[in-house]
Amino acid sequence: MPRAKRSKQYRKLMEQFSMGWGFHEPYQVLVDADFITEANKCKMDLVRRLEDTLHGQVKPMITQCSMRHLYGRKSEPGVQAAIEQAKTHFERRRCGHHPDEYPEPLSALECLHSVVDPKDNAANKHRYVCAINDDTVRSNLRQVAGTPLVYIRRSVMIMEPMATVSAKIRSKDEKSKFRAELKTPGGKRKREDDEDSDEEDEEKTLTVAPGTDQSEKKKKKKPYGRKEPNPLAVKKKKSKPTSDGQGPKLPKAKEAGAATEEAGETEGTKRKRRRKHKSTGVSTNGENAAEAQAVDTEN
Repeated sequence: MPRAKRSKQYRKLMEQFSMGWGFHEPYQVLVDADFITEANKCKMDLVRRLEDTLHGQVKPMITQCSMRHLYGRKSEPGVQAAIEQAKTHFERRRCGHHPDEYPEPLSALECLHSVVDPKDNAANKHRYVCAINDDTVRSNLRQVAGTPLVYIRRSVMIMEPMATVSAKIRSKDEKSKFRAELKTPGGKRKREDDEDSDEEDEEKTLTVAPGTDQSEKKKKKKPYGRKEPNPLAVKKKKSKPTSDGQGPKLPKAKEAGAATEEAGETEGTKRKRRRKHKSTGVSTNGENAAEAQAVDTEN
C-alpha cells in the first residue's frame, strides 16, 4: 500500500476511535519489550514514527514487567540501547506485579491484558494504544473493544484495522443515534411549539370572556387531506350551445354591459340631425307657389 494512502487510512481510523471511545492527544501508547527491541534494531526514531502513524502527539509508556524482560535480555546485542531509551524517554506504567510478590515477571500477555482490561469486561478503560509485536498478545487484545493495535514489520510501522468487536459496537452506537434523531426531528419540535403557543392563546381568550361558549372560542383547525388545485392553473371549461340554436349565455354583468351599449347606439341614431342644403329649400318654395296659382285659377 502506498505511504500516502496508508497515512490517510490511519488518520480516519484514529478519528473513529476518538469519536467512538473518546481517544485524545496525547495518545497513551503502551509498548512491550519486543516492540522497542525491534525498533532499535531497525534504527527507528520510535516516538516520531508513532506520532506520524497516529497523527498526533504521543506519550509512550512501558510496564514494570516489560522492563524486567529487557533486563533479562541485557546480554543480547542492541538490548542495552533499548533499556536506555525506555529509561529516559518512556513513562513507567505500574502494573502492580511487584518483584517481592512475583519473583519472575509475568508474560507480556498476562501483564498487558491486566493493564488494558483490569476488570475483564472487554473494555479499554484508560484508552491505551497498544504497540505490540507479539501476534498472540495482539489476537487476545482484539477482543477488548476500542483498542488500537500497532506493530513493526520489515522496518515499517503498521496499524491494524479496527477489530470486529470494536466495529460492531461502533455501528450499533451509530444506529442508535440515527434512530434517536428520527424519533425527535426538528420539524416535529416546531409543530409542538406552535401547538403550545395556540393553547396559550386559547387560555388568554378564555380569561377575557368567561361567559361565552367554549366551542365558539376554540379556533377551527384546518382539516388535513386532499388539497384543491390552484384555480388560476385550471383550464376553463367551454360552454356548449343551447337547444334553441342560440349562442352561449352571457353572464349577467356582460348582458347588462351589452344592453347599455345597444341603448347608447339607438340614442345616438335618434339624436343625429341631418343638415338641409339651400338648393332643396329653393325648390320646395317654387312648388308651393305653383300650387297656389293653380288653386286661384280654379276659383
